Amino acid sequence: MEIVNQHIAMREDRQLLVIAHLTQYLDFVTGFGGLIVPLILWLSNRDSVIGMNEHGKSIINFQLSLILYVIIGIPSILLLGLGILLLIFAGILSLVIPAVNAVRASNGEPPTYFGTIQFIS
Repeated sequence: MEIVNQHIAMREDRQLLVIAHLTQYLDFVTGFGGLIVPLILWLSNRDSVIGMNEHGKSIINFQLSLILYVIIGIPSILLLGLGILLLIFAGILSLVIPAVNAVRASNGEPPTYFGTIQFIS
C-alpha cells in the first residue's frame, strides 16, 4: 500500500480574509448570507490559507452570538423594553465589528470580536 503525502502548501491570502469578514454584511441584503458565506469560505480554505482557521472561527462565533442576542432580545422587549437595548447593541456590533476586523485582516493582525461567545474553539 502506498502512502501519499497530503501536505498542502499554505498560502497567505489577506484579500480572502478581508472578503470573509465583509461577507457578514450579506445579512443586511439577504437576511441569512452573513453566516452561510463565511462558513463556506472557512470550511473550504481553512487548511490552505494562513490565518483562515482563526478568522473563520471568529466570524462564525460572532454570527452565532448575534443570532443568540436577537433570539434573546425579541422576547425580552416585553420585560420593560430591555430587549430593545440588546437589539440596538447587536445592531451596532453587526455594523462596526466586521469592518474593523476586515481592516485588521488586511494588516495581518488577528481578529478581535467584542461580545462574542466562543461556540467553536
